Amino acid sequence: MFSHSQIWQAIDRLAESNGMSASGLARAAGLDATSFNKSKRTTPHGKPRWPTTESIAKCLSATRTSLNDFAGLVNGVQRLQRAVPCIQLSEASASNMFDDDGRPAGDGWNRIELFNVDDPCAYALHIRGDAMMPVYRDGDTVIVSPAAPVRPGDGVVVKTRDGELLTRRLLRDTGATFELACFNPQLPVLVIERDDIKWMARIVWTSQ
Repeated sequence: MFSHSQIWQAIDRLAESNGMSASGLARAAGLDATSFNKSKRTTPHGKPRWPTTESIAKCLSATRTSLNDFAGLVNGVQRLQRAVPCIQLSEASASNMFDDDGRPAGDGWNRIELFNVDDPCAYALHIRGDAMMPVYRDGDTVIVSPAAPVRPGDGVVVKTRDGELLTRRLLRDTGATFELACFNPQLPVLVIERDDIKWMARIVWTSQ
């Protein structure tokens, strides 16, 4: 038997796992934004008030979460498996694969299930060939997060203003330019003006 607090905590965890507040989850589910406010969780007399099964069902539908995954959240699991857009790196350079903020767009994406992906706009790129050797190998899948902060030393995916898609390692940010190194240390460093970059996203981890 689940307790009142466990159910409400599961709703909070569901919201967090999808990058939302409880109010944002309610809106995404088509509910009143105040539906999951702390004040709505008890009656004016302090009696526990339960969320309706309909409101939970709408939240699961809005976040594409299974009932089993929600039960895991009730039991204290903090992270959900998420369906992440994925595509071959060689196909990602097409002009319609990303929006202006570097988030997946268009119809060419497949999906893979991954755990521990916090960014709801994260995506996966399948590596084919040896262009990113020796750091990434043929068959690797890199997970990219547009929301993650980028720091020197990070692997990055860069979209230039002229439409080129680059995978590099950020060496240095001077403010006016970025110094981008190839993963193959024998290849030259690229220096590119900040204004010539449309967006830059960080490679957060690799699945082999």
